[in-house]
Amino acid sequence: MTYDQNNVFARILRGELPAQKFFEDERTIAILDAMPQSEGHSLVIPKCAAQNIFELDAEFAGAVIRTGQQIARTVRDVFQADGITLMQFNGAEAGQTVFHFHLHVIPRYVGRPLRSHGRGFADPEVLAEQAARLRAALDGR
Repeated sequence: MTYDQNNVFARILRGELPAQKFFEDERTIAILDAMPQSEGHSLVIPKCAAQNIFELDAEFAGAVIRTGQQIARTVRDVFQADGITLMQFNGAEAGQTVFHFHLHVIPRYVGRPLRSHGRGFADPEVLAEQAARLRAALDGR
């Protein structure tokens, strides 16, 4: 399969689609998942054309992990999560639905099961408020 330059994350990276972005550096961005499984569900996306882990350059892989760690800490603190799940899928058979490498950062809460992914969009105003909280927390670090 060839990398699709029009996948949703490539279009977000080019500024063609809106997203609740709350972090950016030269190699990565972090956004809130538009169809979250949990309050604060975030995505770390590299700024390169790679469908999966097998195509991801080592420098970008390292950048995703560094950003992912920072975002996981921030999400845990801002949303007072009991735990954090990091997930990443490679190929349709593994559950990948957007074929641009990305890392899920999903807050987990005692007694609250995850919602199904891809089953409905979150309220944009709620996502905007959550992104503002995350930006403020990151600015304070």
